[in-house]
Amino acid sequence: MDFFTQVGIPAADFEIDYRSNLMFVGSCFADNISRQWADRKFHVLSNPFGTIYNPLSIAEMFARIVKYGNSQGKAEGQMPQAAPSAPFTEGDVFFDGEKWCCWNAHSFVSGDQSREAFIEKLSQIASDSYDFLKKADVIFITLGTAFVYFLKESGKVVANCHRQRADLFERRMISVEEAASALRKNITTLRAINPSIRIVFTVSPLRHLSDGAHENNLSKSTLLLAVENVCKECSTCYFPSYEIVMDELRDYRFYAEDMIHLSAIAEKYIFERMCETYCASDTRNNMQRVEKFMKTANHKIVNPDSEKTTMMAEQQIHLAEEMEKQIPGLNLSCEKEHFQKEISKHVRDI
Repeated sequence: MDFFTQVGIPAADFEIDYRSNLMFVGSCFADNISRQWADRKFHVLSNPFGTIYNPLSIAEMFARIVKYGNSQGKAEGQMPQAAPSAPFTEGDVFFDGEKWCCWNAHSFVSGDQSREAFIEKLSQIASDSYDFLKKADVIFITLGTAFVYFLKESGKVVANCHRQRADLFERRMISVEEAASALRKNITTLRAINPSIRIVFTVSPLRHLSDGAHENNLSKSTLLLAVENVCKECSTCYFPSYEIVMDELRDYRFYAEDMIHLSAIAEKYIFERMCETYCASDTRNNMQRVEKFMKTANHKIVNPDSEKTTMMAEQQIHLAEEMEKQIPGLNLSCEKEHFQKEISKHVRDI
C-alpha cells in the first residue's frame, strides 16, 4: 500500500555529471538546492546578485549580464561598446546612510566602499556571471512570487527593497502574460550568450505567507501557468519542486521551525529526485563516493600533531587523486590542499 502520492517527472533529454557547469538563480530555494550540488563538488554558480524572487527582476539581471558582455566585446566577433552601455551606472545605486545599495541586487552585495568602487563590484559580478554562462550546461531558474515592487518615481522594477520606506514603492501581482513575457526574455538572453544551454524552470515551494495565504496561492498559480505556457512554446523544461512538496511532503514534519521554510530532510529529498531525473546511475554512485570523502574532509581534526593524523591526511590525498582520475570533471584541489596543510603542520612541529 502506498502512503503518499509520488509526483511523476518526465525523463530528461540531457544528463548532468561532474563535467557539467550548473547555474542556479531565483529565490532562496535556489540557494538551498544549489548547495546540495556544491557540497558534492559539482561546478556551481548560485545567485551571483543574491536571491531574486520575481520573474521581472530575474529578466533584468540577465539583461545586465549580457549587456556587460556586449560592452566589453566578450561575445565572439564583437568590438567593445562605448561607456554608456555599461550595465550599471550611478543612477542604479543609492546610499542608504550606511552603505551603497542597488535596486537590482540583494543586500548582501551592498558595500561600504565608494560609489565608484561599488559600481565596479557590480560590474565584476556581471563579468564573472557572463563568463560562467558562456560555459554553463544547465541553468535552473526558480520563481518565488508573482508580486513585484516598482519604484514610484521611475517605474523601474525592484529586486530588493533594502528596507526603504514603503511609500517609495508600488506593489502589485503581475499577470500570467507579464510573467511569461519575462521568462521568454530570459530564454532569448541566455541563448544569445550560450545557444546550447539547457534551461529548467521550477517554482519555489516556499510560501510567501506575508502576502496572505490566498494571495500566495494566486501568486504561485500565476507562476505555474506562465511556466506552462513558455515550456509549450520553447525548448525548456519544468522540474516540479512545488508539486513534490505539496503532494509528497505535505506533512509539517518536513518544514523548519518557522513552518514556512523546508527542513534539511525535505531539501535533500527534492535534491535526490533531481538526481534521479538528471543524473545517470554511475553519476549517482560517484556522488555517494564523493559525499563519503567529503565527510572525512569536513571532519574536525582533534589532534593535528599526531602521526596518525599525518597518515590519514596522506591517505586522503591519495584517495582524492584516485577519485579525480576515475571521475572526469571532479576537482578536489581544495581538499587536497587542506590535508597537505595538516601534513605540513606536523612536519614543522617535529
